[in-house]
Amino acid sequence: MNVDARVESLKQVHHDLEEAIKEENQRPMPDSAMLSDLKRQKLRIKDEIAQLDAGH
Repeated sequence: MNVDARVESLKQVHHDLEEAIKEENQRPMPDSAMLSDLKRQKLRIKDEIAQLDAGH
């Protein structure tokens, strides 16, 4: 997989995580542990995208 394809794939995952966070926040009693985990995953993806963009 080339770098551009990897970045696009990561952007899709980032978007999906963002949607999952929104959905969880809309629940009457959001699960704070799940939100923390989703936010950590989203940040890892964002960091990986930034690293790939910087090296590209």
